[in-house]
Amino acid sequence: MKIGTIGTSWICEAFISAAKHVGGYEFKAAYSRTQEKAEAYAKKHGFEKCYTNLTEMAKSDIDAVYIASPNSFHYEQTKLFLENGKSVICEKPATTTKEQELELLELSDKKGLIYTEAIKSLYVPAFDILKNEVAKLGQIRTVNFVFCQLSSKYSAYLRNECPNIFNPKMHTGCLMDIGVYNIYLAAALFGMPEKIISNSIFLNTGADASGISLLCYKDMTVNLIYSKVGQNYSPSEIIGDRGTISINSLSQLVGIDLIKDGKRENLIPYNMPQHEIMGAEAASFRDAVLYGKNEKTEFVKTTSLLVREITDEIKKQNCFLF
Repeated sequence: MKIGTIGTSWICEAFISAAKHVGGYEFKAAYSRTQEKAEAYAKKHGFEKCYTNLTEMAKSDIDAVYIASPNSFHYEQTKLFLENGKSVICEKPATTTKEQELELLELSDKKGLIYTEAIKSLYVPAFDILKNEVAKLGQIRTVNFVFCQLSSKYSAYLRNECPNIFNPKMHTGCLMDIGVYNIYLAAALFGMPEKIISNSIFLNTGADASGISLLCYKDMTVNLIYSKVGQNYSPSEIIGDRGTISINSLSQLVGIDLIKDGKRENLIPYNMPQHEIMGAEAASFRDAVLYGKNEKTEFVKTTSLLVREITDEIKKQNCFLF
């Protein structure tokens, strides 16, 4: 499969490494806004061509594109490539609103293309293991999903700069960068809540720094805590009356333990190579493009719509700028 990439960040490099690990990819086109960076990136990763014009790249002979640009560009770039007959895997969040997501899904179906979100935690085999174990926990009434990661860009903010991650014009901030991991796992495991109660803390740039959201189900409350201005060291937990599952990393689904009758059993190791974690989404996307939609890409599609609905409500409750 002939692939092109948009972006030069670490996540794009991680996807390229994962794609090389699983195989089946031909690296045809790399995009960057400047010719110098595009050429250097293409040479570094073995791409045949480089582009600084997205329309030209969209009309090239690639089969698909991986998009890892700032969030605010995801919708328009995905639409451009779908309209030109290319399948798309876009970094999370693939769109800012449910309305945008529905439009792109409809367009991809009309064109007979694959469009999916690169949310690695749903593709990894660990998710299926987790889902099976959750079903054995009995009555679950309390879930705590915590993802607080001190941003490497926070020091720049403290110097009165406005890095992209804290710039609402980029449609980013804590909720859309890391809070979506909490929401994705909750939606994937438990579906759409009956009620959402949320609160966000904002920086003076207008971007959210942290937040708490309660997803209220009939007999269960899922508590989501997320922050980019502090670091958590306690695990997330799914607490049932027959046992508890402890999750060390929501974004990678590593370090998963089952605690039952006072005994702890490790279900998923605490450390796994990044190319293996992202390799699952790279393999699933490759197979969907080559052989047609598969169970995993369809599951991610369904879940992505739930996630957009939940984030739309949280943004509405807290008066986000986008």
